[in-house]
Amino acid sequence: MNKRGQVWAYSLMLSITVIVIVLALAPAGKSVIDDALGNSTANFIGLNCDTTTSTFTKGACTITDFSLAYVFGGLLLIGVGIILARIQFGGSQWIKKLNQLQCH
Repeated sequence: MNKRGQVWAYSLMLSITVIVIVLALAPAGKSVIDDALGNSTANFIGLNCDTTTSTFTKGACTITDFSLAYVFGGLLLIGVGIILARIQFGGSQWIKKLNQLQCH
C-alpha cells in the first residue's frame, strides 16, 4: 500500500474512532445534563428547572439543555468531516478506481 492508501486508511480509522467515542459518551453526558437540570439533593445542587421563576435560571437551564447537542453534535461533525474531507480532497483517485471496478 502506498502512502496515499495509508493516509486514507489512517484518516478513516481516526474518524470512526471519534464517532464511536462520541456515541459511547453520549449517554453519560445526557445523565450529567439531566442531573444538572433536576432538583437539588443532599449531595448535588441542581438548577431546579421545572419550578423556577427566575429569568436567569431559565436562561441557564436553556443553555445547559442545548450544551449536550452542541458538544456531542460538534464532535460527531468533526468525525464525519474527516471522512468527507478525505473523500473530497484526497480520495478522488481511490473512488475512481472503485467505480471502474464496479462498472466492469
